[in-house]
Amino acid sequence: MVPARLSWPHALLAIAVTAVWGTNFVVIRWALDDLPPFTLAALRFTFAALPAIAFVRRPAVPWRDLAAYGLLIGAGQFGLLFLAMDGRISPGLASLVVQAQVFFTVGLAMLMSREALRGFQWAALALGAAGLVLIGLRTDGDATLPGLALVLLAALCWAGGNLVARRHPQASMLAFVIWSSLFSAPPLILLALVAEGPAAIAHGIRAADLWTWAAVAWQTVGNTLFGYTAWGYLLARHPAAVVSPMALLVPVFGMSASALLLGEGMPAWKLLAALLVLAGLALNTLWPLLRPARPAGVAQRSGAG
Repeated sequence: MVPARLSWPHALLAIAVTAVWGTNFVVIRWALDDLPPFTLAALRFTFAALPAIAFVRRPAVPWRDLAAYGLLIGAGQFGLLFLAMDGRISPGLASLVVQAQVFFTVGLAMLMSREALRGFQWAALALGAAGLVLIGLRTDGDATLPGLALVLLAALCWAGGNLVARRHPQASMLAFVIWSSLFSAPPLILLALVAEGPAAIAHGIRAADLWTWAAVAWQTVGNTLFGYTAWGYLLARHPAAVVSPMALLVPVFGMSASALLLGEGMPAWKLLAALLVLAGLALNTLWPLLRPARPAGVAQRSGAG
C-alpha cells in the first residue's frame, strides 16, 4: 500500500532537498561574481553530464525528448535565470518569481488538452499574478523589469520541460537530467562564446577561486545528483500529490537565505508579494488534495534548482 503521508525520515529528506534547491540561488549569486552567466550554466550542465553518463544508464526515452528537455531546461530555464541574476534581479526574488512555472505548466497543459481552467485554478492564477504585478511595480535595486521578464521566460521554459518530462512518468528523473544535459551544454557554450566572448570566459575561469569552483560543483552534486535522486526516491514511494506540496518551501528557503547571507532587504511590499505568490501556489497544489473526488490538477515531476 502506498503511504498517504510522508514519514518523518521522508519528510526530513524532502525538506533537505527543498533547502538545497532554495539556498542554491545564493550559491548561484556567489558564482556569478567571477563567472559570466552563460559560462556558469555551461559548466553546470557539462559537469552534470560528464562523467555521470558513464555510470547512469540512458532512460528509455526518445532522443528527441531528451534534446527538447535539455534545450528547455539548460539553455532556456537556467541560461535565462543566470542571466537575470547577473545584476538584474536579487536571488530571493528570483527564487520566488521562477515558481511561476507552476502556473505556466498548468496553463500549457490545459491549452494542449483543450480543457478549461477550473475555479480554484483561476483564483490561484489571480493571486500569483497579483504578487508578480506588485514586484513589477516596485522594481528598484532588487529587481529590474528586464530581470523580471527574463525570470518569467525562464519559468516558461521550465514549464515546457515539465510537459516533456510528464510524457515519461516511469523514467528515472536523475537519468533524464543527466542524459538531457548532453543537449544543454553545447548551446550554452555557443551562447557564452557569442554573447560573452572568449576573453570574458577565460578571464572568469582564471578569476574563479576555490569557493567559485565549489559553487559550480554544488550545482552538479547538490542540485542534480542529490536533489533529483532524493526527489525521485520520494516520488517512487509516495503519490506526487503527497510529495509536490513540499516544493512550496523552495522560495521560503531562497528568500530566507538571501536575506541572511546576502543582506537582501525584506520590506513589507516584498513580503506581501511573496505571500500572494505562495498563496497562489498553495491553492493550486493543495486544493485538489482537499477535493479527492474531483480530478486532480497537473502534477509536477521536475525539481526546482
